[in-house]
Amino acid sequence: MPEFDLIVRGGTVVTASDQFLADIGIRAGRIAAIADRLEGGPEIDATGLFVMPGGVDSHCHIEQLQDGGGADEETFLTGSTAALAGGTTSVVTFSTQFKGGGVLAPLAEYRRRAAAGAMVDYAFHQIITDATEAVIRTELPELVASGVRSLKVFLTYDPLRLDDREYLEVLSAARRLGCLVTVHCENYDAIAWRSKALLADGRTAAKYHAWSRPEVVEREATHRAIALAELVDTPIEVFHVSGSQAAEEIARAQRRGVKVWGETCPQYLVLTAEDMDRPGFEGAKFMCSPAPRDAAGTAALWEAIRLRTLEVISSDHSGWCYDGARGKRAGGDDAPFTKIPNGVPGLAARLPLLWSEGVAGGHITPSDFVRLTATQPAWLFGLQAKGRIAPGADADLVLWDPAKKVTITNALMQQAIDYTPYEGKEVTGWPVATILRGQVVMKDGVVQAKPGSGRYIPVPAYDAIRPRGVLPDGFDAAAF
Repeated sequence: MPEFDLIVRGGTVVTASDQFLADIGIRAGRIAAIADRLEGGPEIDATGLFVMPGGVDSHCHIEQLQDGGGADEETFLTGSTAALAGGTTSVVTFSTQFKGGGVLAPLAEYRRRAAAGAMVDYAFHQIITDATEAVIRTELPELVASGVRSLKVFLTYDPLRLDDREYLEVLSAARRLGCLVTVHCENYDAIAWRSKALLADGRTAAKYHAWSRPEVVEREATHRAIALAELVDTPIEVFHVSGSQAAEEIARAQRRGVKVWGETCPQYLVLTAEDMDRPGFEGAKFMCSPAPRDAAGTAALWEAIRLRTLEVISSDHSGWCYDGARGKRAGGDDAPFTKIPNGVPGLAARLPLLWSEGVAGGHITPSDFVRLTATQPAWLFGLQAKGRIAPGADADLVLWDPAKKVTITNALMQQAIDYTPYEGKEVTGWPVATILRGQVVMKDGVVQAKPGSGRYIPVPAYDAIRPRGVLPDGFDAAAF
């Protein structure tokens, strides 16, 4: 009987802290050995390639249920295909709550859909849109017991947003239950006020989406989200930081010792507001919130990444097509920016874009790449067996050609979404094979996993998000 189920032979192993030549031996879905030379099992040749942990995308919207029925066009099957094609092996996606409803029934439906279609391993964030007493006191404890350890709140968007009092209730529940809160930080009233004025002035095109929510709108909400989290002593992550101003708010809080983390996405490193000013309706393809900024904003993000103010890079993959009944063009090519669905796809593009712009572009090292895309998101969200190459960890690996040049097309993304905002962009660096729990699930662009082979990752309590124990006047209002 062979000693290993699979040996990854002769690659350059890259971890969040190191880089070295080695073989990796896999047994029963886990990494069993790392050594100069291993024998005793079937092999996959990684000579000339980097061997890195499979990507962990901790912020992506897959088969998200819609109010009134139906779900996003990106299903767990197609989303998994895109993820594996791009070198990502684990995702944290969203279970949503609808106003007036609870959280347990939607989660059960997501679990059912994921079990049938997912080919990546998956955990869930729970979106809270209605912080009722029944949800906060009765349903959330059961939700957490089922393995969901992160809650998502929106400070903008109808009908998702919470006001400050509701946000405080969620922060308080998270503190009691041992959860991380993730926050979409934009000021709802400021956006509504500015959008009304833009429309009244006839400024309706996609490019005015960025005008409706300038950086100060994100900065104010980031400051407020952190301040209220500090009041309750609840750790938070600020999602999709778009530029310097929100990053500066996070850095100031971190210097005070507050447990706040920041995330950004490739769209803020590759796209700018100018992309929304393309002819006709094309600008809608680049609309997301917060909006992409400018070259100075991109430079500021790279600096924040270098300083580790921002420690996670996710896709924020959004399930809106360009055409179709629910697509960006559903309201017609004359639809004002306020009626165009927000969000861009990026599950398959995330790793190639970040390697090309970051590593090949000289902003980060290969170890930084691993830390930002796998190790840190796995650590922050309690995915304890993921995101690292070490004995005992899940054998989730991506074999990476650092010099391969590829021109991105939507066909290469292998997603349900009918466009990519990165169409025609040449990148340097590409995944040539993806391994999930010791099984080769993608090779040379061909995904060969089976629907439903992905596993749910229940998240237990973990130390990273333990409150600091620092409260104004020492009074724990969340206990009541």
